[in-house]
Amino acid sequence: MEIARHSRNVAAGLGVGAAAGFMAWAVRGRASSVFGPSLWRGNRGQRSLALTFDDGPSEGTPKILEILERYAVPATFFQIGANVARLPGIARAVRDAGHSVGNHTYHHRLACFRSRSFLEQELSTAQSVIEAATGRKPQWFRAPYGVRWFGLRDALDRLGLDAVMWTVIGYDWKRPAGAVVNRVAAQVSNGAILCLHDGRELGRNPDIRATLDAVRHLVPMLLDRGFRFESLEQLLCQTN
Repeated sequence: MEIARHSRNVAAGLGVGAAAGFMAWAVRGRASSVFGPSLWRGNRGQRSLALTFDDGPSEGTPKILEILERYAVPATFFQIGANVARLPGIARAVRDAGHSVGNHTYHHRLACFRSRSFLEQELSTAQSVIEAATGRKPQWFRAPYGVRWFGLRDALDRLGLDAVMWTVIGYDWKRPAGAVVNRVAAQVSNGAILCLHDGRELGRNPDIRATLDAVRHLVPMLLDRGFRFESLEQLLCQTN
């Protein structure tokens, strides 16, 4: 009822076409705050970046940790609760390596057209599972597919989570490493939040070779360009 009423009100004020465009932006626009605050980049005046990974932990995550350790680069891993429940040791390895762990829901399902109770349960269950496995309560949340919906703001407030989108996404789950590197290298800028994937949704033993190869090339390349990698905590505290 609430969704239908809101849609009718928007359509009445803007017209059907404009209303559809507005809703598309509201749901997935990186700067949209319709369904809750959205952090998508840091300070443009600082030559800093934040590297983030979604959909883990997976069996391939330790290989990413090795690359990051080689270059002393911090990252934030937005973990799916079901993957944490399956691979708690790898989730702890991310923590032990000094990286931040974020909430990426429990089942990695689209939020749109879901009930408030569904969103609350997805976030709260993931929060509990991640904290039980790592000993840390996530501060950051990223919506699966970047899709937000009604009820998300309240869930975030109750759980003390801050929603984070991205400045540049690599499409590493479907593109070869070279294309991922070229895309990120062309779009990166001061304060950017980069989004890659150390898992493939709920897949077991996912093929993340493209991601691994992309990270091997991107990290030294961006360091050579004079960028500094920071945690989300460091990057976003400089936003203002």
